[in-house]
Amino acid sequence: MPKINGNEIRPGNVLEHDGHLWAAVKVDHVKPGKGGAFAQVEMRNLRNGSKLNERFRSADKVERVRLEQKDQQFLYETDGMLVFMDSETYEQIELPADLLGDRRPFLQDGMTIVVEFYEDEALNATVPQKVTCKIVETEPVVKGQTAANSFKPAILDNGVKVMVPPFVGPDEDIIVNTETMEYAERA
Repeated sequence: MPKINGNEIRPGNVLEHDGHLWAAVKVDHVKPGKGGAFAQVEMRNLRNGSKLNERFRSADKVERVRLEQKDQQFLYETDGMLVFMDSETYEQIELPADLLGDRRPFLQDGMTIVVEFYEDEALNATVPQKVTCKIVETEPVVKGQTAANSFKPAILDNGVKVMVPPFVGPDEDIIVNTETMEYAERA
């Protein structure tokens, strides 16, 4: 594994520190008036989700880990476990449903997601950035309501509430950005 200097750490890097795997969430480079500069790194443990704030001087060497990314197709859910199939080898794996966090409702049958592996252990899963959903319930369209930036609440077929523009009605398909959990466009 390649070693990098403490001042080369960037958000999103996966590091091995104290025998655990950590993802760098936030990195601040601090140059105090007295003493050497350092990087204040906020890290999240990839196995249990705990957070850690650590200081790395530029002379400190830290192990950078490369995760293997594989496309996996979602098959079904059973007892809080999500079953995925590797699109190349047709091998099936089970992952805990809480691995997706609050993006779980956007997972649809047959959807292909990216799972990050370290050796043979699945650490992270991401759904596509844009997902098509159907609106189940929303307020009716009000004629003449053209005020800029007026959004109304809508409930999607997966139970998630999003704010949509006034011209969108029930039973319409919309595209939702899964990172911001917001309406993106009509489908």
